[in-house]
Amino acid sequence: MNRTQAFSAAEIVKQLEASLKSLKTDSIDLYQFHSGDDAEFQNEELWKTLREQQQAGKIRHLGISIPGKGSELQVREAKRVGAEALQVIYNRLDRRPEEMVFPFGKRDNLGILARVPLTSGLLTGKYKPGASFSAQDARATFDSGKLRADLEAVENLKHTEVPPGVPMAHWALAWCLKNPLVTTVIPGCKSPEQVEENAKAAMVLK
Repeated sequence: MNRTQAFSAAEIVKQLEASLKSLKTDSIDLYQFHSGDDAEFQNEELWKTLREQQQAGKIRHLGISIPGKGSELQVREAKRVGAEALQVIYNRLDRRPEEMVFPFGKRDNLGILARVPLTSGLLTGKYKPGASFSAQDARATFDSGKLRADLEAVENLKHTEVPPGVPMAHWALAWCLKNPLVTTVIPGCKSPEQVEENAKAAMVLK
């Protein structure tokens, strides 16, 4: 899917109004600056406009979804622009946020939303080393060497960290949530059954 990068203040207001209409609500709980680059992030008019929309009651909280490649600037400046939450890629195979993001989250009392907590399904344990994916599957575009290393790491985790009898997906979600700085996880789901399965990760925390 091709996505337009429309981060001007006027475009953001237009998108916000469209979202409110589509959701049939008067206010959005968390409105995030999502994966924009640092130049777009530094548009002070954008943040001024977002805070005005917040004061008008159309947005309750502001957040920043950090690009996959990371951005120290956005993490460091989050509180200054009025953000209260950071969304980052965080899972058992990618722990970079522990050094790059979490210290700022703790310093500024920011919520942390962990996205891709199952590493695009690899941490479900369904795929063995050497697995391949169809051309229509986004995982087919992954670097082959890293994919192989990740699948080997998953196989090792099954035997060294996942408790007996605990589904690996439940364990992987719970692993993220056990970090006291993580507010919530954002697992993908394609059916009500998967939503219910993901929710069972809470039982692993007890």
